[in-house]
Amino acid sequence: MRTFVATSTLDQMRPGRRGRITAIDGDDNLVQRLMEMGLLEGEEVEVVSFAPLGDPMEVRLGDYRLSLRRVEAARVHVEPL
Repeated sequence: MRTFVATSTLDQMRPGRRGRITAIDGDDNLVQRLMEMGLLEGEEVEVVSFAPLGDPMEVRLGDYRLSLRRVEAARVHVEPL
């Protein structure tokens, strides 16, 4: 029997929520840059806040914080924790 695990994208998560990265869409330079910043499958990420107009967003990854545009965060699939 398979267990269904709900996934969403990082831009859909609310501040204070955590998730584990399950995939990153695409194969272009942006995906490469996201991976170089540490956004890798299996890593835990937490949404810290959104800018007043909703873009960019701030996320915590390990011991540091990243600011990502929502269009970038939409490529990162996460499993909520």
